[in-house]
Amino acid sequence: MELLSIAALLLGFLALLLAGGVWIGVALMATGWAGMQFAAGGIPAGSVLATTVWGNSASWSLAALPLFIWMGEILYRTRLSEEMFRGFAPWLNWLPGRLMHVNVLACGVFGSVSGSSAATCATVAKIALPELKKRGYDENLSLGSLAGAGTLGILIPPSITMVVYAVQANVSIIQVFLAGFLPGLLVMVLYSGYIAIWSLAHPDRTPPAEPSMSFRKRISESLNLIPCLLLIAFVFLSLLMGWATATECAAWGVLGSLAIAWWQGALSWEAFWASVMGATRVNCMILLILAGASYMGTSMAYTGIPLALANWVNDLQLSPYALIAALTVMYIVLGTALDGISMIVLTTAIVIPMVKQAGFDLIWFGIFLVLVVEMAEVSPPVGFNLFVLQTMSGKDSNTVAKAALPFFFLLVLAVAIIAVFPDIVMVLPRMAFPG
Repeated sequence: MELLSIAALLLGFLALLLAGGVWIGVALMATGWAGMQFAAGGIPAGSVLATTVWGNSASWSLAALPLFIWMGEILYRTRLSEEMFRGFAPWLNWLPGRLMHVNVLACGVFGSVSGSSAATCATVAKIALPELKKRGYDENLSLGSLAGAGTLGILIPPSITMVVYAVQANVSIIQVFLAGFLPGLLVMVLYSGYIAIWSLAHPDRTPPAEPSMSFRKRISESLNLIPCLLLIAFVFLSLLMGWATATECAAWGVLGSLAIAWWQGALSWEAFWASVMGATRVNCMILLILAGASYMGTSMAYTGIPLALANWVNDLQLSPYALIAALTVMYIVLGTALDGISMIVLTTAIVIPMVKQAGFDLIWFGIFLVLVVEMAEVSPPVGFNLFVLQTMSGKDSNTVAKAALPFFFLLVLAVAIIAVFPDIVMVLPRMAFPG
C-alpha cells in the first residue's frame, strides 16, 4: 500500500509538471529526482543522474536514430511525394476507390524511408489532397485515409519509434524492424480494403476512371520511383540478410537519400543545411526525453514500484488477452494527451515487467506498442496527424477526427489480429535469427 501511495504521488507530481508546460524530458528528470530523494532511502540522486543519463545516451544502438531522422529530412525536401502520386496512379484505375489507394501506397513507401508519422502524413498530404480534390474524390475519405496511412511511417521499418522502444526495452533493433514488415502490410491491406468497400457502397461519390494508359506510358510515369524503391529494397535486404547492422543501414540510407536528392536536382546547400538542422532539432528533443525517461526508470527501480506492480497484475490472474485488452485501453487513453514517443518512454519501465510476467515476447510487444501509438496519432485532441491534416486542409479538428475514426478502428482490428495470430509478427525475426 505504501508503494502504491508513493507511485500515486510521483505520477501526480509528473502530471502537475506536464500540465504546467514543463518540457517532457525535464519533467521526467524532476520526477526521477523526487523519487530518489524521498522514496529510495537517500540514494545519491546527482551521481545516479549523471551515470544514468550518460550510460543511456552513449549507446551505439542510438546512433541509428539521428541517421534515420536525417534520411527522412533529406527525402522530405525532394519531389518524392509528387513522383509517388504520378507513379502509382496509372496502375490503380481498376481498383474500387482508384486513386484513393495512392494515399496508402505512397504513405507506405515514404514511411519506409522516413521513420516519422507526422513527416509521412505531411509529405504525402501536400500533393495528394489537392490532386484528389481536383479529381472529385470524397474529401472526408481522403482526409481519413491520409490520417490513418500516415501512421505507417512508424510501423514500416526503419522507424524512429521502433528504435526508441528497442533501446528502452533492451531488445534487438533489427529484430523489431523485421517484426514490423508483415504487420505493416496487414494494416495497408485493411486500409485499402476499407477504401474499396466504401467506394463500392458509395459509387455516386467516386469519380469515373481516368483514361487508360498504354503499358509503356505507365512504365514511363513510374520510372522516377525506381531510385527510391531501390534504396528501400537495399536497406530492407541488408537488414534481412544480416549484411549490415541497423546503424550501418541508416548510414547507407543517408548516402542513398543524398544521391536521390542530387539526382533530382534538389540537393542545394540551403536544402542540405535545412535537413541537418531539422534532424538535429528532432534528435535533441527525442534524446532529452530518453535521458529523462532512463533516469525516471532507474528511480522507479530503486523504489520497487515496477516489481510491485508486476506482482499485483500477476495476482489478478488476468489472462494474456485480458492484459492486452487492458493495456490497449490504457494506451488509447494516454494517446489523448501524449505523443507516441512520450507514451513509450513514460510507461516502458513499468509495463515491461508486467508483459514479461505474462509471458509475452518483447519483440511482439514492441509491434503491439507501435500499433497503439499509431492509434494515438489519430486520437483527438493530441493526435499529431490530425493537427497536420487540420493545418493542410483548413478543416476544423472535429471534421478531421471524424474522418479518421474508421481508420482508428481498423488499427484496433489489427491489434486483435496480431494478438490472435502472433506469428504474423514473429515469423521474420525467427527466420533471420533462428536461435
